Amino acid sequence: MLKSVINSIVKIFAILFLKLDASELNKVPQEGPLIAIGNHINFLEPPIMIAHLHPRKTTGLVKKENWDNPLFKFLFNVWGGIPIDRDIADFTAFQNAKEALKEGKILAVAPEGTRTHDGQLIQGKPGVAMLALQTDVPLQAVAFFGHEKYWANIKRFKRTPMNIRVGRLFQINLQGQRKSKAVLQAVADEMMLELAKLMPEKYWGYYTNHEKANQQFLEYLD
Repeated sequence: MLKSVINSIVKIFAILFLKLDASELNKVPQEGPLIAIGNHINFLEPPIMIAHLHPRKTTGLVKKENWDNPLFKFLFNVWGGIPIDRDIADFTAFQNAKEALKEGKILAVAPEGTRTHDGQLIQGKPGVAMLALQTDVPLQAVAFFGHEKYWANIKRFKRTPMNIRVGRLFQINLQGQRKSKAVLQAVADEMMLELAKLMPEKYWGYYTNHEKANQQFLEYLD
């Protein structure tokens, strides 16, 4: 009940402060485990995604520092967020993520590992690739863009555009190669390219040069 109320409040917030295009979220499967990889510009992506996918059970890896903020602590506890320590190999967070997937939930993960603020993609980290290989569940890219000037617009009492684009379902196949650091990084780069394909070129950032990651380990499921 409480989760439904909060999600409704988030949707009202979106109507008042955003020009939101979330229509492509209907491409997200309605059942079964899924790792949703997304870029991370600012605080908007997690609540907007969770609220607009409701009643689909959605969780995500969230930096543990958010639990130091009373409001964020309350919200992420209601949403069932999984705290992760980004300074270490947080095996507890990974285990909790695996349990969430076993329960058929959507697990939202940002391979970049931090907010970019300006919307320019930065290189993804290999941890998400390892999680995907260990769980063997489908993945899907969910790209967010257009809302990087949210705070500036709020000061001018302007609604901020926010676009969500959803890619094709895919899985990881290492083609017999071992899980070396280089291979995992290559997988992470291919995941990030799936996000880049969904966004205007001005947001590609690190991935503007597509030769940095050729599609070798991703297989589409549709």
